[in-house]
Parts: sequence; C-alpha cells; structure tokens
Amino acid sequence: MEIREGTNKDIPGILKVLKASLGETSSRKTENVWRFKHVDNPFGESLVLLALENEEVIGVRAFMRWQWQKGEEVFSAFRAVDTATHPDHQGKGIFKKLTLKALEIGKERGDNFVFNTPNSQSKPGYLKMGWKEVDKLKVSLRPVNPFFWKGRNGKYTYPTKWNKSGSPDFLKALQEEKAATGQLFTPKNLEYLCWRYVKNPLQDYHVEATPDYFLAGYVKDQGKFRELRISEALKSPGLPEKILRREVKNWAKKYGVQVISCSPDSGLDFTCSITGKFGPVLTFRDMALAENDKQKFLNLDSWAYSTGDLELF
Repeated sequence: MEIREGTNKDIPGILKVLKASLGETSSRKTENVWRFKHVDNPFGESLVLLALENEEVIGVRAFMRWQWQKGEEVFSAFRAVDTATHPDHQGKGIFKKLTLKALEIGKERGDNFVFNTPNSQSKPGYLKMGWKEVDKLKVSLRPVNPFFWKGRNGKYTYPTKWNKSGSPDFLKALQEEKAATGQLFTPKNLEYLCWRYVKNPLQDYHVEATPDYFLAGYVKDQGKFRELRISEALKSPGLPEKILRREVKNWAKKYGVQVISCSPDSGLDFTCSITGKFGPVLTFRDMALAENDKQKFLNLDSWAYSTGDLELF
C-alpha cells in the first residue's frame, strides 16, 4: 500500500471512494463540492492524504485548512473533515495510517493544530490518536412567539442581499475588537464570507450584508420543531445590537420557526433566551503549539466561535 499526498488529478478517484464508502445521502460528492471545500478555500488548499493499491485510490483523509487568531497571532489550523476507506479495504487501519501521516506532515510544515466535532462513532478513534475533548459547544436558544409559527415544511428559498459597497473597514474594526479579548476567533474578510455563505454548494443561506453588518442563517427542520440557525452575525462595533436582533426576529417571523439558535459569542444577546452546552463536542489535537497555548485551547472559554465556524459543511 502506498501513501502519498493527493493532487487535483486525483479528484475522480477520491470521489469514487467517497461514494463507495459513504454514499450521497449525507452530502453531495461532486468535483464542484470537493473543489469548493478543498481547493477554493480562501485559507488555502487542504492537506489531502491518499492510500493507493495498484495505483488505485482506496482511502482518503482530508484536513481542510483554517485559521484561528488570538491577539495578533494567527494560527494555521486544519478541520478534520472528509475521510473514507473503500468497503473492499476496510479493516486495514487505513484511516489511522492516513491521519497520523497527515499530522506528521502538518507538524513538519509548521501548522499548529487540528480541530473537529466528531460524532460518537468516530470520536473514540480520534481520542486514541491523541485528540483531546475541549467541551460540548454552547448554544443560545430563543423561543419565537407562537403567534408567528407557521405549519410550513419543505425546501426554503433564501435571498442573498449583498451590498457590494460593504466596507472592509467594518470587518477590520471588528477583528481589532475581537483581538483585544485574547480569545481564539476566526479572522474574516469579504472573500471568506462570500465563499463560506454565498457560494456554498452544500447549504443555502439567507444572507444579509450591508456596510454595517453581516448575517447568515437557514432553517433547520428538527422534526417536532423548526429552528432558525444563525450561522454568522457580525456587526460594526458602533452599531446597536438591537438592529441585528430585529432583523433576526423578522427572519424568524418570515419562516415561521419556533426557535432561534446562535452562538453565545454572536453578540445577539436575546432576552428570554437560554444558553447551555447543547452542541456537539469540540475536539482538538495540537501539532506545533507552545505548552501554554495548548492548555488554554483546551478551555472552551478560550474559543470565541460563531456557529458557522464549527458546523459541518
């Protein structure tokens, strides 16, 4: 068995393995989707490791490149995302071999850490390879007045209102405000926001972008209720929070949902809301970090995250 880094020429073989192993029920597995996540990412191309036999791809392990910032220091990170082993080759330890090799390469190149939110089936495997549990993610939930509930189901059509005059100065000022907290946050610019929410082929988002704020969210059908999930809420430091709250409430009325959810770090601060550890478990694996940073990053309070920073896509 040969293990090597993947290239764009390997995409057809990669997709073949992903489809054979995972099917397409959870997400579409097309070249367009793969390129969106692993080639066009504004943080850089992913680190992709392949296992091959007789020059045929039999295993894939992709680390999607990401960035986190604390103060003025920017950390080169990876999200552990797409992984698959062809059904004919399972039981050979391919997942572990590819993952450990990816960690080795990342460390050699000076990348700092890997993070993800694995499910209960895959988490034990990560923990055996040195991942650490940070904590369950905190989520804020705000009920919607029953008067606005609607018995609507099915696919939603979301508008994108992107004001091209949106000023990078607002984002720069916001980054400076976040840097002053000393917490970890994902640095964001207009290129990132457009890639993450407007051009995303895996999830449609309702997007509202102005020179003063940026909002992105969608409706999540939870079976017994519908949730308006606010993935991103960014505003100019001088803009009153009530403006964003009012816009989100208007979205909730429009879509007839029962609950609004957002990250506690979104700054929406709804009254009559509850915040708890309702999200998945955040896990973390250092590659090249100072010991002091390593210990801080194992504390959830060190992470100032939006829902969009950590939700699967």
